[in-house]
Amino acid sequence: MKSERAPLALKLSAWGGLVFLHFPIAIIALYAFNTEDAAFSFPPKGFTLHWFVLAAGRQDILSALLLSLEIAAMATAIALFLGTLTAAALYRRDFLGKQAITLMMILPIALPGIITGIALLSAFKALGVEPGVATIVIGHATFCVVMVFNNVIARLRRISYSQIEASMDLGADGWQTFRYVVLPGLASAMLAGGMLAFALSFDEIIVTTFTAGHERTLPLWLLNQLGRPRDVPITNVVSLLVTLVTMLPILWAYYLTRGGEETAGGEK
Repeated sequence: MKSERAPLALKLSAWGGLVFLHFPIAIIALYAFNTEDAAFSFPPKGFTLHWFVLAAGRQDILSALLLSLEIAAMATAIALFLGTLTAAALYRRDFLGKQAITLMMILPIALPGIITGIALLSAFKALGVEPGVATIVIGHATFCVVMVFNNVIARLRRISYSQIEASMDLGADGWQTFRYVVLPGLASAMLAGGMLAFALSFDEIIVTTFTAGHERTLPLWLLNQLGRPRDVPITNVVSLLVTLVTMLPILWAYYLTRGGEETAGGEK
């Protein structure tokens, strides 16, 4: 009988990959708390919350943060609406062009961000639309939709169709069946997809660079700070904030979908 335990070399490789990916983030988090008189020293000389106080008092940071939250919320709402409807249209029926539509849904997240950004900027210029908050939201929604779409269509495929048939046999119309049978089964998948979309939108910078115009989101604020070495401690604090705002929804989405091997009807 084969052992289910992974070989030691494979475990070390996995842990090595995790350390490689997260070590720079840990350094930023460490320096966000470094003492005021030794902000650039290594190793850190002490612990302080001074930089957090300064960052909280910066109006430019607060404005950029609020704008990023606003854009992420709007892009997530659009993604939830379009992603859920598209998944409902595609999950059972076969029709001409179905695979092409599925590919087009996934393509924006697969393409390099710079390609998406240039394409969106060209489209907006051709239509005479000035870059601003609306163009950023549209740009983010193009690749956030796939997060909701993937989660919802996977959940729909696990919902037993016999539940829907039973609901209809008992006299429920289409809206009642959707509300009382389908929607409860989709709730956690929609929430998980929405949180992933929110996290993806909140820290997006490449597409935002092409669609923002004069607006400045928090990632664009961070990019601008690279030319200001005196603000590095505050930049570390803001970077830590972006990391947390991005990481927590992803962890919550993982928690909600980790039981994905079970169907909504309780079957395996």
